[in-house]
Amino acid sequence: MSITLTDQDQLTLRVAAWGAVSLMSAAGAAGSAHKVATHGSIALTSATGAIGHVVAKAPKGIKYGKTVAELADQVLPALTASMSLLKAQDAAEADNFRSTVIVAIDAAAQTQPSPTVTEMVRKITEALDAA
Repeated sequence: MSITLTDQDQLTLRVAAWGAVSLMSAAGAAGSAHKVATHGSIALTSATGAIGHVVAKAPKGIKYGKTVAELADQVLPALTASMSLLKAQDAAEADNFRSTVIVAIDAAAQTQPSPTVTEMVRKITEALDAA
């Protein structure tokens, strides 16, 4: 099956994936945010398939908000929307997107394991699986 993504679809996927890394970075302890973001970013830019082409670039001009809550208000629904969009077009690419985000957040979580980070992983995974 072929996947067709509009510019808005691609932006939603990028906001979801890169936003998940940003949530992980925000959940990390002070001083480790850069390492968390670096490891998560490497995972995203290492993705393959149609999803790899889309998430290879971070979204430009997006303002995620000033608090973690504002960031989550944008990113968690974008994760669910991304999964719904992809499942409707190509189940394999939906699985690819989910596993790409999971690898990114796992890479980030290993940098700074803590109860806060573990809870953020749970919230992101729940958003991915809500579709």
